[in-house]
Amino acid sequence: MTAIPDAPILLYDGVCGLCARSVRFVLRHERDQALRFAPLQGETAAALRARFPRIPTEVSTVVLVEEGRVLLRSKAFLYLAGHLRAPWRWGYAFRWIPAIVLDQLYKVVARLRYRLFGKHDACEIPSPAHRARFLP
Repeated sequence: MTAIPDAPILLYDGVCGLCARSVRFVLRHERDQALRFAPLQGETAAALRARFPRIPTEVSTVVLVEEGRVLLRSKAFLYLAGHLRAPWRWGYAFRWIPAIVLDQLYKVVARLRYRLFGKHDACEIPSPAHRARFLP
């Protein structure tokens, strides 16, 4: 079984071009370097699903697991903003907006992401500087 670190973990679609760009964006703009990353198709996601059944099996949903909470879709991005530098960090202030409102836009983008941003045959290999923060 995969060991799960006691750190915030961002689960993303490992073959999605938009998701890969989003992870690179986070790596460039994060302030605390506390995040770990794992593909929804991987062992870490499977281990987390056993602990948190709320984590969906479909790969169209970004998931942030932090402090025993599972945050999905737009809420995952808003709480993720708390780990970024300004001005991106300010997105965290909008976490009080009901997910039902923001998730409508999220679902549209999720449906179109492969057409707009492409799909890879496999997960991108992270740079050597970031490799230790990526989980299987």
